[in-house]
Amino acid sequence: QPQLVESGGGLGQPGGWLRLSCAASGGAFGRSSMSWFRQAPGKERELVATIVSDGFNSEYADSGKGRFTISRDHDQNILNLPMNSLKSEDTAVYYCNTPWSTLDWGQGTQVTVSS
Repeated sequence: QPQLVESGGGLGQPGGWLRLSCAASGGAFGRSSMSWFRQAPGKERELVATIVSDGFNSEYADSGKGRFTISRDHDQNILNLPMNSLKSEDTAVYYCNTPWSTLDWGQGTQVTVSS
């Protein structure tokens, strides 16, 4: 089973942007749909965005619609999440996994939105 490694988080300004990436080491995403999740302090992990195998269709939670764009690169085996118009409520640890959470969770990448 591949190990998921998320990166790209950090401190973002309200209204700013960050670009998250997820790489699979020791394996590949395969042809599975893939998703980004996030977990804010004191809250349950929530699904943020999902992209299907062919990369042509994606879905977003209301929280990310119009601001986040999930994409995937099969050759590089990377999942991306550019995040624009950041809001304080985007502060969370972000994770990637299949929509059914079938892979082992990675460490996640911390996103903090603050001025």
